[in-house]
Amino acid sequence: MIIDEPDGATPLDPDDMEGLKHAHVTTRDQLNELEQANILAGQMWASYRTDLTLDSIFSTDFVLDLHQNLFGEVWKWAGNIRTRELSIGCDPLQVRVNLGNFLEDAKLWIQYEHYSNLELCARIQHRLVWIHPFPNGNGRHSRIFTDVVRIFLLEESPLIWAKGDLANISDERSAYISCLKEADKGDFAPFVEYLESIGN
Repeated sequence: MIIDEPDGATPLDPDDMEGLKHAHVTTRDQLNELEQANILAGQMWASYRTDLTLDSIFSTDFVLDLHQNLFGEVWKWAGNIRTRELSIGCDPLQVRVNLGNFLEDAKLWIQYEHYSNLELCARIQHRLVWIHPFPNGNGRHSRIFTDVVRIFLLEESPLIWAKGDLANISDERSAYISCLKEADKGDFAPFVEYLESIGN
């Protein structure tokens, strides 16, 4: 079991650990190192795509494919919708419905310019985390998904999500988690202010 979980991280269930492709991993640092290498490969996969449009990005297939490419070298269940209840996220039986609703909502947010680009990104990232489609990796997946939207649809640079590493326990991680909790209540101002404060 991975026991040194930072605040806000999804605990890894023994069933999830069965899906780990590397038996030598026993600490969060070891797992983070493996996942980071996979994530870089997944980001390269996304950056080379030439077929990404509003409809193709905001599709269930792309959401699943992105997670598979970000984590598939580490986890057997990468790219698969979770089937168990977590301490965070919607009922697993509602994941596909909530994901589909989010994708349709987000397309309208962009088409009709409902929000500033920064608030749009905060809302996209928050909603994916709130749904929590996967057993793990939801925070990183949602941030990279949001950056794909920025690059391919908004023609902007990826966001600076933190000055440090949000995977580690830090004051910055605590501030980020606090913003997500305020967004859970419908208040996105702290999240936007947080993103502005670190250089966006």
